[in-house]
Order: sequence, then C-alpha cells, then structure tokens
Amino acid sequence: MQHCHRHHHRRPITAAAANFKLFINDSTMMITKLLLAFAFCRLIATVGLNMGPTAELPRLGIDGLLSVDPSDVQTASVDFGLMTRNPPLAVLHPASADDVARLIRAEAAAAEEEGEYGGFTVSARGHGHSINGQTQTGNGVVIEMNGGGRRHRRGGERSSPPQPVVSEKEKFVDVWGGELWIDVLKSTLGYGLAPRSWTDYLYLSVGGTLSNGGISGQAFNHGPQISNVHELDVVTGNGEIMKCSNQENPDLFHAVLGGLGQFGIITRARILLEPAPQRVRWIRVLYSNFEAFTRDQEWLISLHAKPENEKFDYVEGFVIVDESLINNWRSSFFSPANPVKISSFNNKPDGGVLYCLEITKNYHESASPTVDQEVEALLKELDYIPESVFTTDLAYVDFLDRVHKAELKLRSKGLWDVPHPWLNLFVPKSRIADFDRGIFKGILGNNTSGPILIYPMNKHKWDPRSSAVVPEDDVFYLVALLRSALDNGEPTQSLEYLSDQNHQILAFCAKEGIKVKQYLPHYTTEREWAEHFGEKWPEFQQRKMKFDPRHILATGQRIFRPFTTVNTAVSR
Repeated sequence: MQHCHRHHHRRPITAAAANFKLFINDSTMMITKLLLAFAFCRLIATVGLNMGPTAELPRLGIDGLLSVDPSDVQTASVDFGLMTRNPPLAVLHPASADDVARLIRAEAAAAEEEGEYGGFTVSARGHGHSINGQTQTGNGVVIEMNGGGRRHRRGGERSSPPQPVVSEKEKFVDVWGGELWIDVLKSTLGYGLAPRSWTDYLYLSVGGTLSNGGISGQAFNHGPQISNVHELDVVTGNGEIMKCSNQENPDLFHAVLGGLGQFGIITRARILLEPAPQRVRWIRVLYSNFEAFTRDQEWLISLHAKPENEKFDYVEGFVIVDESLINNWRSSFFSPANPVKISSFNNKPDGGVLYCLEITKNYHESASPTVDQEVEALLKELDYIPESVFTTDLAYVDFLDRVHKAELKLRSKGLWDVPHPWLNLFVPKSRIADFDRGIFKGILGNNTSGPILIYPMNKHKWDPRSSAVVPEDDVFYLVALLRSALDNGEPTQSLEYLSDQNHQILAFCAKEGIKVKQYLPHYTTEREWAEHFGEKWPEFQQRKMKFDPRHILATGQRIFRPFTTVNTAVSR
C-alpha cells in the first residue's frame, strides 16, 4: 500500500491519478479530470490522508471515512434512474455534521491554494433514488449520507451518524439527514407515534425528500413532508453548520426545503409526529368517466378540515390504459390468483381508459366497529362503477411499506435495476381534463411500461416561502409516469421510446399552454430553470450566492455552473 506523506508527493499523486483515469469515459474531458485528481491528491497529501481503499482525515478531525475504493465509487456513480453515469473522485462516509462541514471547508482551502483546479464539488447522496444523476458529481466528493448501519473507525474508537431521538411529550423526532424513512418509522412506533406525511416508498432518505417536497396520499390533508418539519441543521456551501427554523435563520430554512440541495446539506431534521394508527382499511374503486373520477377526488380532498371520522386519511389514484396495470408493481393489493379484469365490468371505458381511486381509513382495533359505517357514508357520495369496490385490511406498517414488498419481487426477477425514465408533473386542476384527452387517451396509447399515478393536492398546504414550486391553481394534480425501460426486444418498452414519449408529453403541454411544473425536475439550461422557478427565480439565485457562493453543491442538478470545475456527466 502506498501512502501520501507531506514529503513524498510525486509518486502517490501519480498512482492516484492513474486510478482516477480508469473511471473517465469522455476523452475530451480527460485532462480536466486528471488535473482535478492531481489537485485533489495535493489536498489529501496536505492533510495527511492515508491513501488506502478507505482513508481517514485525521488532521481535519473527520471521524468518518473518505474512500476511493472502486465499489464505493461505482455505487456513487449511478442512481435509480440508471440513465447517467458520473464517477466521483472520492466518497465520504460521514459520522457527523462536523465531518460534512470540514470537508466543505477543505474544498475552500484547496480552491484558495490551488486556484482554478484546486476546488472540488460536493454532492450529498441518500438512497440514490434520483432519476437523472442529480446526486452525482464527477469533479469532487459524493457524501454518502445513508450509512446503512455502517460504522466508521477512527483510531481505536468507532463512530456513526446519530440515531433518531424521539420526544414523546412534544411529538417530534430528530433524525440524521441520511436516515431512511422506514427507519424513522421504526424508531417512532415504539412510542406509539409516526410522521404525518409520507412518500409512497419508504426507502428514501429524509434529506433527499425534504430537498424535493415529499408527497403521497396524505399531502391533501397534512401537506407535503416539507410542511411537517419544525427545525433543520444544515451545512451550507460556506462550510457552516446552521440551525434553522421559522424563527431562527428562516431564510435558510425555507431555501433548503424543496431547494434541490442547492443551499446546504441537511444533517438533522426535526419531524412532526402524530399518534400512529394500528390498522388501515384500504379501498379501491374504478371509474370509466374521467370527469366523475376527478370530481370525486377533488371532493374528497376538500374534506381536509373535517373531523377524522368524516374523511379519508389517504387519497390517491392511478390510470389504467393497459389492462395488466390494474395489478401493477406498486402493491400486492389484488391477489395474483384472483386478478381483476377490465373486461369483467359492464361499463366499458371511454377511450379504453379506466381510472382507479385509491383511499384508506386509518383506525385502532378498538374502534373497528365504527370503521364500516364511516367508510360506507363516504362511499355513498362517490360516483364509481358500482360493482368495482375492492377492499382489504392490513397493519399500518404493512400499508406504508407496500411498495418495498413489490420491489423485492421485482428484484428477484431482475426487473428492478433497469433504467427508469420517470416523469412527474404537477398539472393545474383547470387543465387536467385537457391533459387526460391529450396524454392518457392520446400519446400513451395502450403501452405504458409502468404505473401512472394521478391525485390532487391542496395548494394552501404548501408553504409559499419554500423553494418548491407548484401551479397557480388552488388545486393541482400529481401525474407520475413511473415507467421502466426493458431491453427485451419490444420497441415500446425501450428507453429510447419511453424517453421520446416523455418529450412528446412535455411538448404537448407547452403547445396547449398547460402550465405544468415538474416534480423532481430535470432541466439542462438556465433559461429552463428560470422558467421552472418563475417569480421565485431571482430569490433562488440570491440565496445561492448567500449560502453556496462557489456553486459547489448538488451540481448534478445542473442549475448553476460551479466556479471550480466543468460538468463531465456521461449519458448511459
């Protein structure tokens, strides 16, 4: 093993640069990458880093591990989307917010000492569930916030990110930014408590969803996850650890929530809790008429201010343009031995499309006798296909973790680690019927390659001070096309076909003047980003200069060009 010592620069720098060269695929950027690697090794040598597969930063006081191990680099170079690949120079496994801050301050020191090629970019990665390489960086360090139970050794001591801390009295939990929501749930259930607002998939990091919004079927009632946070600890692009909330450093607090990682790395979040239910009554009903479907969905979310016994706790829905999708991967709601067939209904769908309303009622076992009455009273007001009511009952945890169970099945068949050209749109209520005619009954045809979610949310549940952007209408819909690309010889399931279809959908919306907003947005030019943020764009730019003036954070979003390096992302 070779070591980088203060008085022996030349030999280890050459070895490290050679290692980094193995990860470079774009020959036009090779010199830039090598210069960056050279400068990075200068930094490593300056602080006395041991250049093994995993290494410590003793002179910076970092308790975690800085790794150049090929397996770590490979993991950090891809994401769930599997459409981009961008290997970092190194991967940091932090043990604390101090580790994150010291790394960023080291970047500033390197930039000051080395000039143009002295700095490096920094990107936080939770569970790597981004679609278009948003958590990648080819010119710096990926911070793996999700330790996955991994503990780090420094000297003879062992350290790891802090565990969740629950305040039973005040009903909140303090969690590490890389904590997965499934682990947050496990930590709070022991106190009979749970977060109020969720995402459909729990194997996402707290910092990741709070940087985007965090939505699911509870958002109509409690708002997105960013509306259920009391307080944050954030490491800014200046290397400062700042506590922020509505009262303390509110500008940073609102900037970070929905801020796509542009202003700082969330290292702690204080999440609002509520008493956890024990059971869930899970109901699905079908519609052949889109107007009736959306009218009922909008009525259901209008009940948000009603007492618990007069509303559902979760309202979602999905579109069925392909009969097989009624038994889709999002859940095991219907038994494979008894699949539901569209042809079994007398109501033939208009344009070959059906719509499924998905609703739940939470309850405690002691209150189960009243659940039937509450559900029946609400269902009486809906205009669904009468013979299409399907009901199941399950534990609260099993409902929240429903998508993960489907994931395990897909993994066993080799159908999970495939490209995911997902497209998530917020569509204003006033244009959702036009969207239906042009997309569901038009562009998509009968081939979708994955679930299509559709459900409304109340705009007033979103704090306008946050960085997140939504349509102007008081009610807007999430339309999520969650497709998987398969290399099976079927043209309509290929990555090229599905990506082109996404472009067609966006082009249709632009042509028809449907002012959609992308959720988990992906743009490549400043003009597109300015249009996306609209009236928030000037403030977004000002906050960037305040909290990350060198533009080193979350460069995979491609919003701001870093002042130190050149983006070298490589398409799949």
